[in-house]
Amino acid sequence: MNISQAAQHSGLSSKALRHYESIGLVSPARKANGYRHYTEDNLETLRFIQRARACGFSIEEVRTLLGLKGNPERHSRETKQLVHEKLSMLETQLRDMLAMRETLHSFVDSCAGDDSPDCAILQQLSGQFGK
Repeated sequence: MNISQAAQHSGLSSKALRHYESIGLVSPARKANGYRHYTEDNLETLRFIQRARACGFSIEEVRTLLGLKGNPERHSRETKQLVHEKLSMLETQLRDMLAMRETLHSFVDSCAGDDSPDCAILQQLSGQFGK
């Protein structure tokens, strides 16, 4: 299967497929004419990468997960630990984003939003609120 067909079947763009090849995550065969030829194994790997990236795993984390997937002597605790670390990081980011949302809500609530040059939002960001 050629690159455009592989992209369609994997849910990734052709550009992403070329990138993943360039960094060694997938290795399609080359035909005599130099065109890439993707096998079912390549497609399975690409779908794995797509799902892992959709879960927020970095390229290096995907590389680690692929290494674990390809290692028949792996221990599931390694995979669980990696996912647990990702989950913990995500929960921290979520808490931070919720705090940012609350701050932005308070900014919006404090601003008259009229034609006056006084802006409570700019004052708060400048640390001048209440002066």
